[in-house]
Amino acid sequence: MRLLVVDLLAEREGFGKAGVREIVHHFSPKEVFLWSPHTKERLDYGHGTVVNRPVEADAVVITGSRRNVTMWESWMDEVVELIHTVKVPLYGICFGHQIIAHAFGGRIVRASEDSHFVAEVHGKDGTTVFASFAHQEHVVDAGDLDVVASAAHCEIAACRHPSKPIFTVQYHPETVSEVLDVAFSCGEMNAQERSAYIDDLLTTNVAVAFGLEPR
Repeated sequence: MRLLVVDLLAEREGFGKAGVREIVHHFSPKEVFLWSPHTKERLDYGHGTVVNRPVEADAVVITGSRRNVTMWESWMDEVVELIHTVKVPLYGICFGHQIIAHAFGGRIVRASEDSHFVAEVHGKDGTTVFASFAHQEHVVDAGDLDVVASAAHCEIAACRHPSKPIFTVQYHPETVSEVLDVAFSCGEMNAQERSAYIDDLLTTNVAVAFGLEPR
């Protein structure tokens, strides 16, 4: 498998480098390509091939970002083009969830406060998971996407396209304990923020969130 990661936290040690490593782990790809259209400055991950434009792949993941859909930047047009043209399974996390919803006619709004905590997510199929949320913007209209899960603070917590292999989650299934610890140790989170993520509550990961085969 060839995996293309639209790596929008490439300048960060924890949620970027460690987070992408956790995402990639669940796909077990033979080749990984890292595309970061938002920046020319990125950390050296020590793995994967950095590319300047999307390449052919068997699956695509769009990560979270410190940027905002409600504060549009020109590079986001390139991501929307990829969303509309990709034929392989596409997965969106946090910002990825939001920009995919935007691409399919949805609407995103910015809340007055951040959401940084572990919360219960209820699937329309009756399943429940506890997941890490870290966001301020919310999808309030999913456009052409079907809403498949909700949380108390976030009505549209996960989506699926009705006819295309496109799956999105507002939460961060990659922020397992190891990723959170890296983020804390490198200063991306302070002690109060780290304590808000109660590791023992987490019951999801990338494979669970997207229905992948366990690795």
